[in-house]
Amino acid sequence: MKALVTRLDSFGDVLLAGPAVRAVAARADTVTLLCGPHGAPAARLLPGVDEVLVWDSPWTGFQPPAVSREEIDGIVAAVDADSALILTSFHQSPLPTALLLRLAGVRFIAADSEDHPGSLLDVRHHRAPHAHEAEAALDLAEAAGFPRVDDGRLRVLPPPETGALTGPGEYVVVHPGASVPARAWSPDRCAQAVRELAAAGRRVVVTGGAGERDLTAYVAGGRAVDLGGRTGAAELAGVLAGAACVVTGNTGPAHLAAAVDTPVVSLFAPVVPAERWRPYGVPYVLLGDQDAPCAGTRARRCPVPGHPCLDTVTALDVVAAVDKLVEVA
Repeated sequence: MKALVTRLDSFGDVLLAGPAVRAVAARADTVTLLCGPHGAPAARLLPGVDEVLVWDSPWTGFQPPAVSREEIDGIVAAVDADSALILTSFHQSPLPTALLLRLAGVRFIAADSEDHPGSLLDVRHHRAPHAHEAEAALDLAEAAGFPRVDDGRLRVLPPPETGALTGPGEYVVVHPGASVPARAWSPDRCAQAVRELAAAGRRVVVTGGAGERDLTAYVAGGRAVDLGGRTGAAELAGVLAGAACVVTGNTGPAHLAAAVDTPVVSLFAPVVPAERWRPYGVPYVLLGDQDAPCAGTRARRCPVPGHPCLDTVTALDVVAAVDKLVEVA
């Protein structure tokens, strides 16, 4: 059986699909993961994936492309599968993807759907109301005939050795960036946390993408190792795997840290619910006002002046959370 799993949005979303992908891989001859361009680096880290098919969907992402008949025809021609699992967030519809997969000749399709699917789905599953995204994906896989085969935690392929990047000795990672501004702790607060962690005797490594070099340099402030723009997905996995703890917002590296079994101090803006998106399967401390006025808005930019859900968190709160998690580990 040729199986296809789709998760069309972000890096972290694809990592959360990993346990369901392994369940499918245990019963399929091959597994293709259909993902968007932002999720592709994560897809290539997942055990059980034989092929990664990348497509920029017009119904997902922060800046979706215009609908193109040529692009639609291209993805329909590229899909070669007997069976498909469509993974979406709780607020997304799987039906546009299901229509394309039917046009591609996929015979069996399963998805979570509150909308009537007509003939687009063979398994119309209803997710549990408060399920974490990773659990929801596993529940759907089981309903489609792919029961879980292991502990269900996040996992990636073994990362490379990154000691040459981080230097010797124990360290804590601070990752200040986020995919959208509403989910990020302010740069000033991040820089204060680095100063306080260093003052408490912690060695700190600051990470960030190629477009975040100015941010990581500011946050590191000469007191931390600045790896801004110096790690791809696999190297970042290695850096996070070597850390005693990771301090970050609700963004992909939080889930990558969980996938390499590293505790997380989660600076979590409640624009999406923590019960669905918190670090999964590892010790964590959740910081941030989960009852702030922005809760549940899915806002990309903070709708409340002063960003109170996160900027009421202090650097000393982070130091205390790191101390707690490092002691537990």
